[in-house]
Amino acid sequence: MIYLGIVMAIFTGDLCIKNYMERTLAEGEENKKLNGFIRLKKHHNKGAFLNAGQKMRPVVAVLSLLLTAGVAAVFALSLGQQGNRLLKTGLSLLLGGAFSNTYDRLKRKYVVDYFSFGVRWKWLSRIVFNLSDFGIMIGAMMAALAAGQGK
Repeated sequence: MIYLGIVMAIFTGDLCIKNYMERTLAEGEENKKLNGFIRLKKHHNKGAFLNAGQKMRPVVAVLSLLLTAGVAAVFALSLGQQGNRLLKTGLSLLLGGAFSNTYDRLKRKYVVDYFSFGVRWKWLSRIVFNLSDFGIMIGAMMAALAAGQGK
């Protein structure tokens, strides 16, 4: 099934990159690619988005686990429906990213983020992302669009 393949591709792809970054870069070390537009740098995010809740890591981990379980349930229910490819694709991306970041929170006690953008907007250039973050963001937007269409 293509949707399960998307989930597994996001999870395993991100896990492989995170493991590679853990082995090859020191915390805060930076390698610039594409004339500095992409900046590879390892960051241990001990909270949720933008380190929110980093002083309450067990709470963040439990919330992450509960939200991931909720998305997994909605995803499983959506697979039994005909059509609605936008929703299923969005939930697949969202779930793959959620699995990866939740796995990190439970196994490592932090999420490995590893790239940022070298742009003129300082607020954006300071944020360090991982592949799962984009799966979550894009998947959530796709699922919201599908829900808004009523399909």
